[in-house]
Amino acid sequence: MLKINNLTKSYGSKKAVDGLSLHINAGEIYGFIGHNGAGKTTTLKCVTGIMHFDEGDIEICGIPIKDKPTDCKRLIAYIPDNPDLYEFMTGIKFLNFVADIYGIDSATRDERISKYSDLLELKADLAQPISAYSHGMKQKLAIISAWLHDPKLILMDEPFVGLDPKASHTLKLMMREVCDNGGAIFFSTHVLEVAEKLCDKVAIIKEGKLIKSGTMSEVKGDASLESVFLELEE
Repeated sequence: MLKINNLTKSYGSKKAVDGLSLHINAGEIYGFIGHNGAGKTTTLKCVTGIMHFDEGDIEICGIPIKDKPTDCKRLIAYIPDNPDLYEFMTGIKFLNFVADIYGIDSATRDERISKYSDLLELKADLAQPISAYSHGMKQKLAIISAWLHDPKLILMDEPFVGLDPKASHTLKLMMREVCDNGGAIFFSTHVLEVAEKLCDKVAIIKEGKLIKSGTMSEVKGDASLESVFLELEE
């Protein structure tokens, strides 16, 4: 589903990502963990094609993003840590705008908008301008927009920030449904308890370098993920 091989990205003399290699298979929820500035967001932006990288290769469903970025972007969705939405639009106009971009027919978009806005309890607010939304409501709208075109791979940067407990639980169920249907999830998080309970696999990055990855049991053994992370970060 996603193959990252020897990814390197520098800002001047500083290597934000240094020779990172990760393979994420269909059906997997893959957590990406590291301190602030470790290289998580840079990695995600390189995978989405937003950011160019210096060395290495990234493939999505066997398609190299360097050679065919538009083809890759059709297969993915990305939710940044602070989604920039068109605040002059209403929620429903924004969702229809996204659906137009992906060429989603009217019946399909109406069904999916109804389904996910119900699940995230945002349907009653879709007629309101996004400028009137709280941070949590904007996060919910970004999530709905990401799910609209049935992406094969969903990338998320700290997706649970700003969500109330019920919405967080709903998002976890939505993530698992994507993977049960043959998709994959790759997301960064600082909430280690969430990662430990939710993820099939996890990778820990420090100063741009991958320091540990694998199934949850391989990474943490009999310890907690928090204790393993803190030990590796020392």
